Amino acid sequence: MLKILELFGGIGSPRIALRNIGVPVKAIDYVEIDEKAVRSYNAIFANDLQHKPQDVRGWDLKPDILIHGSPCQDFSIAGYQKGADPGSETRSSLMWETINIIKNMGTWKPRIVIWENVKNVLSKHMIHNFSKYIEEMQKMGYTNTFEVLNAMDFGLPHKRERVFTISLLDGTFFNFQTLERKSAPHISEFLESGVSEEYEVTQPSILNVIGAKGINRTTIITDFCYTITERQDRCPAQIIDIGNGKYRFLTDRECWRLQGYSDEDYNNAAKVNNRRALYKQAGNSIPATIFESIFKQMLF
Repeated sequence: MLKILELFGGIGSPRIALRNIGVPVKAIDYVEIDEKAVRSYNAIFANDLQHKPQDVRGWDLKPDILIHGSPCQDFSIAGYQKGADPGSETRSSLMWETINIIKNMGTWKPRIVIWENVKNVLSKHMIHNFSKYIEEMQKMGYTNTFEVLNAMDFGLPHKRERVFTISLLDGTFFNFQTLERKSAPHISEFLESGVSEEYEVTQPSILNVIGAKGINRTTIITDFCYTITERQDRCPAQIIDIGNGKYRFLTDRECWRLQGYSDEDYNNAAKVNNRRALYKQAGNSIPATIFESIFKQMLF
């Protein structure tokens, strides 16, 4: 049975992917500080060990695969862009805690480490942090390969580009070029019917900037959506034309679908969390279908 450790675990995208492709998993631990995300994770995996919110700093366990998606706010173009220099105490600098965790394991190390983050981590202002991470992983004996992957290429009508870095301890390099890819269907296959009026757009601040350019803009969704964020009701916004001059937001269920979660996963989380939390959890998640493709190549 595969042992995994999820750091900055969110709502469990890697574990969802392994479940979906039929790989037996023992989650030796899951580390997430957001209490509402932990609540959803526990509801989705209700038949397994229940977890409490906990900080990533100082953790020490021995998994086969370690997955971390450290906070992106200080890397993201839409975020604070404070970077993640060691000792800076930004949220994104928590990536170095993963390095510390692996170092503290001593001679034993996870054979696979996967790190996901926003594309801006490769920008000229942030690349030094990325390069330092690669350097530290190399010092510990890992070979490292990275690629920008788009959820659109993995069966989701969701243009979400993220950097995936895969570090292997066996001396080989992961080949992103041979990943199984699947074209995205039209977004209509992911949308609900009979959506409540509660989701209708009424904010002038959003309606007045339909078609505008720049950060203060609203995009009408046609064939696919752009990156799902924590909030649907603030600019930059994306909305659905429902006719007669009216528009609606994506529902929280639709956002979960567009990250690769099943309706059962969403229903379980919705029993223990409100709409605001469910939107945030979808916006912070990693597309499960990308992990499915990565794990298929690694494990089969």
